[in-house]
Amino acid sequence: SVIMLHELTGPADTPADCLSLCSTRYGIALIIHVCNFIAAAQSTVINITMVAMVNTTDHQFQFNGSTECVFSYVNTFLQMAYCSILCFLKAPTYDWSPQIQGIIFASAAYGMTLTMALSGYLAGRVGTKRVVGVSLFASSLLIIFSPLAAELGLISLIATRMVQGLVQGSIFGGQNALWERWGPPHERSRLCTIALSGMLLGTFTITLVGGLISQTLGWPFAFYIFGGIGCVYCPFWFILIYDDPVSHPWINVTEKEYIISSLAQQIHQPLPIKAMLKSLPLWSICVCSFGHQWLVAILITYTPTYISSVFSVNIRDNGLLSALPFIIAWVIGILGGYLADFLLTKNVRLVTVRKIATFLGNFPSSALLVALPYLPPSYITTMTFLTLSCGLSPLCQSGIYINALDLAPRYSSFLMGTTRGLANIAALLAPTVSGFLLNQDSEFGWRNVFLLLFAINLSGLIFYLICGDAVVQDWAKGRKLTRL
Repeated sequence: SVIMLHELTGPADTPADCLSLCSTRYGIALIIHVCNFIAAAQSTVINITMVAMVNTTDHQFQFNGSTECVFSYVNTFLQMAYCSILCFLKAPTYDWSPQIQGIIFASAAYGMTLTMALSGYLAGRVGTKRVVGVSLFASSLLIIFSPLAAELGLISLIATRMVQGLVQGSIFGGQNALWERWGPPHERSRLCTIALSGMLLGTFTITLVGGLISQTLGWPFAFYIFGGIGCVYCPFWFILIYDDPVSHPWINVTEKEYIISSLAQQIHQPLPIKAMLKSLPLWSICVCSFGHQWLVAILITYTPTYISSVFSVNIRDNGLLSALPFIIAWVIGILGGYLADFLLTKNVRLVTVRKIATFLGNFPSSALLVALPYLPPSYITTMTFLTLSCGLSPLCQSGIYINALDLAPRYSSFLMGTTRGLANIAALLAPTVSGFLLNQDSEFGWRNVFLLLFAINLSGLIFYLICGDAVVQDWAKGRKLTRL
């Protein structure tokens, strides 16, 4: 049925063999899907393991700046080896307050915010294959060493996560350049959502099995396993990914010609920075993306913590409950891309499709969360609201997150990285602010967290609905304006 839908949504003049889901460009989307699966799992593993990491105040193996140094700096290597052995023998626990946990959650976003835009531009210059491949390998190594960083102290863990954020920002930002060369305009919604939905599947998987791993093997093994998976996957990435159809050795000639002809008018020119800064539709994407990322950050970061605080379940059951919303989100995210492209073939205006997807991915999700603290706590009510909220949020993948491709196709890799980078500031602020609110008010902390989320999300959505557009902008058509 999916293949039939795909065929229905293809342009009428598209060759039949280019419509198959087995085509090379859909293979590229699947490879990026797996890459995003791994990167998202590595990025969010600490969200579920945190429940086990702060399970008790027993921190006999904790080394931090306030603890007397057991080993001298001359024996640093021996100290690291010893700490690694301790991690294997017994999973340590730490006495971290909700505010400290919020800082740890947010630390990766500091680095990610800096590299998303730069990596998109760099990938456009030197290729996505190199930028994302190297970044994924570096991220995998940093994940493997994260338990050791936690043993060495809080500062060490935060610094490790900040560096991890730098390389993960390059993964998520660098992949955008591929769709300038691989994505025909009428298929970009589904190609992008197939690729991006890997993040949701990764979040679902690590949330599901992370609790089980933490309970049976110890929380450090969740880091070791998913870091190892990333290292194993990197060679496949370098073998299978090519930056454009021209350089791909196995692509069908008909498909190659179809992709190249559909993108023939995309001529790359120097960036018109001044015109971009004055573009209200572009700013509306940034502001709305910020509000949506605040929502996503709360869902991904605090779902396990919220379930633990409300129901006091063990980490294994917590993982099972927390994972359910994300598998629903994965399915809806993929179907949303197909639905968006289907609406376009029915002559629905592109800007209308983008705004409908953005509205459905924002307002219902935040409204459900803000209502949650006012309802009597029960498994059914809580899980229903969390599942619907998380499940609808990926519809934005067919809205604001690919809208830059509509406004300026030739600059899309830079703009998609920039808008995601600015939006990622929310991923930096949301855990920090939420941790502060939870630490200050134990009774009404969650209510305040969700009310703030709703206000930020709704403000960004309204701005986008008023100012958003999907027409190629004048500054993206030629060289008439001042450039940088």
